[in-house]
Amino acid sequence: MKRAARLTAILDLLADQGEVSVDDLVERFGASAATTRRDLDSLAERRLLTRTHGGAVAQSVAYELPIRFRSHHATGAKEQIAAVAASLVEPGQVVGLSGGTTTNAIATALAARDDLADRGITVVTNAVNIAAQLAMRPEFKVVVTGGVIHARSFELVGPFVEQLLSGIRLDTAFIGVNGLSAESGATTHDEAEAAVNRMMAQRADRPVIVADASKIGRAAFAHVGGADLFPLVVTDAAATDDQRAALVAVGFEVLAG
Repeated sequence: MKRAARLTAILDLLADQGEVSVDDLVERFGASAATTRRDLDSLAERRLLTRTHGGAVAQSVAYELPIRFRSHHATGAKEQIAAVAASLVEPGQVVGLSGGTTTNAIATALAARDDLADRGITVVTNAVNIAAQLAMRPEFKVVVTGGVIHARSFELVGPFVEQLLSGIRLDTAFIGVNGLSAESGATTHDEAEAAVNRMMAQRADRPVIVADASKIGRAAFAHVGGADLFPLVVTDAAATDDQRAALVAVGFEVLAG
């Protein structure tokens, strides 16, 4: 396993378990103990975890892996999802994009569509990196929500976001999540991001969860919504029949790339 993927996996384990040990990580990923300790030290230097004797603990309940570490994780899956999601958008529509690497991939896919050049679209986002990416497309109207930036994910959160969202409507909103299960619905690691995601979905005629197969069957800290809020899920081809069936059984429609 390459180092970037290993760092991602370590932080994912921390999100789920709250703590990890060097011995457990060695067994899981096959790296040497010395390499594993260096991985933990590197993440600790970036204040993404706290080192302990023999392992590490998560920095906080609202733990989130920064985009610079996540940007290459499950890239093929995110591109599959982005292609399906972008195909759902028609010229002239108003599209909401939450923060995250999957929605960032959707922004890239939308920007690549030649048919949007004439009528364009309006994109409303609380992610400053997505806004910066799309601002270079003059045919796109980009609306940034304002708010307080979440340093780990580049998402804007807080009452300023909610104030803007309360006064607009969206045709479609694509919402990235950290977990999606039949029992818990859509969830994220951070309660402030969950609140913004929920409100963005509520302002949309068609709210859509976008989540790769690794997120399905998992539950994170903060609840965003279930099938009553999100009738549609877009995932990648790696999602198993059992994963899809479990979601369909509780009311989700599932599309896979």
